[in-house]
Amino acid sequence: MAVDLAQKAQNFTNRGRQALESGKYELAVDMLMEAVSAAPDVLETRKLLRAAQIANFRHNGKAGLGAKLGYMMARGKIMGLVKKGKGVEAMAEAEKLLCQNPLDADNIEAAVKAAEAAGKADHAAISVEAAYECSNKDPSLLERVATYYTMAKRWDKARDAYQKLAELKPGDQRVMQLLKNTEAQATMNAGWEQTAGKKGGFQNLIANKEQAKKLDQANKAMVVGEDAEALIQEKIKQIEAEPKNMNYRRALARIYIQNKRYAEAVECLTAAIEASGAMDPELDRMLSQTRVQYYDQQIAALKAEGNEDRAAELEGEKNQFVFDDLAARVERYPNDLHLRYELGVLYFTYEYYDEALEHLQLAQKSPKDRLWALYYLAMCFMRKGQTDMAVMQLETARDQLPMMDDLKKKVVYQLGLCAESQGDLEKAYQYYKDVYSADVGFEDLSERMLAVSQALKEQQQG
Repeated sequence: MAVDLAQKAQNFTNRGRQALESGKYELAVDMLMEAVSAAPDVLETRKLLRAAQIANFRHNGKAGLGAKLGYMMARGKIMGLVKKGKGVEAMAEAEKLLCQNPLDADNIEAAVKAAEAAGKADHAAISVEAAYECSNKDPSLLERVATYYTMAKRWDKARDAYQKLAELKPGDQRVMQLLKNTEAQATMNAGWEQTAGKKGGFQNLIANKEQAKKLDQANKAMVVGEDAEALIQEKIKQIEAEPKNMNYRRALARIYIQNKRYAEAVECLTAAIEASGAMDPELDRMLSQTRVQYYDQQIAALKAEGNEDRAAELEGEKNQFVFDDLAARVERYPNDLHLRYELGVLYFTYEYYDEALEHLQLAQKSPKDRLWALYYLAMCFMRKGQTDMAVMQLETARDQLPMMDDLKKKVVYQLGLCAESQGDLEKAYQYYKDVYSADVGFEDLSERMLAVSQALKEQQQG
């Protein structure tokens, strides 16, 4: 019977994946719901279902008031099952709710609590991760991801999530503290794996008072001065003892970066990449960012000395490095769609529109970067004089943006420019008015509306 269910789940998964890739989102959701029902513990199937739910929701547009009332009733039912300890049944109801709206924060919270009640922290993380991928500027969603990785004691994943959160909130000391905590836990966990089964084992890692002091130093939000130097020397010793342990090398690099010792951080990360013996995109990205910080530090010092010529020269070297480094990383990781997006934007900036189009067309397959990729695709087509193609990209992006946020303002404004260039002044004026109602100071909008309004009056009088 178990074999039959597994085969049934696989068949539905295959059909769901094919439907999703073909843009048949409703069918994809139906097939993947069947697959999850047959094999509820398979994480990959649930991830695929979440992608289909999000694609289907975006395709159909945002929900009205009636639907939101329905969500409230469904959430009430889910929480009732959770209170009764019926976590598995609650998860099944939560999937039905997410089919209606997988990006509603309260719906996500209900799905998470259902998964928690069923004892499935990994499944809880899927819901917040999927939402974060589609709303990567929302730090609260990323923190949920980190929280659930912490619940599951997957310290390396929690550490990486808090690292990304720290990049979004660079001055947040609380986030830095959480990052340090999970980094210490990841290091301790690695130590546990190495000492498991030995006499004394894990207890030996924490019995020593000096070790406890060093762990306390590692947990500080910002390690500077003597504490930093002591911790640096400790990490160097740990690396010498375990040269393949990337946790120690990452930790050492972060201490150098915190103390703005960028040259040493670059040296540390370069050695880490060489020692790993395998491609590591996170280490690559960290090294690239640190090299840019080192350039900026040198440029600032030259300007402070009044050496503007050398500062300008070094600024040019930095820009060339950023471009060459990004192109090289795309070559190393051709399936990393975010890198494709970054390189596409860079090509656009330097007015290499055909090259930009190549990378941005691939980047739009990424849920995280899709809408911005569509915007830059449109901008490339506009620069190439292909207004009709630009309008297609802009309309697609507009229809998938529920709120008049910064990106939607840009998209609708560009639609106005396209309409104006094609002589459709009434449509252009309407686009401009939509943006104006949300942001009266957006770019040169006031002047454009005035000019278009005057032109329309002249047309009517003529």
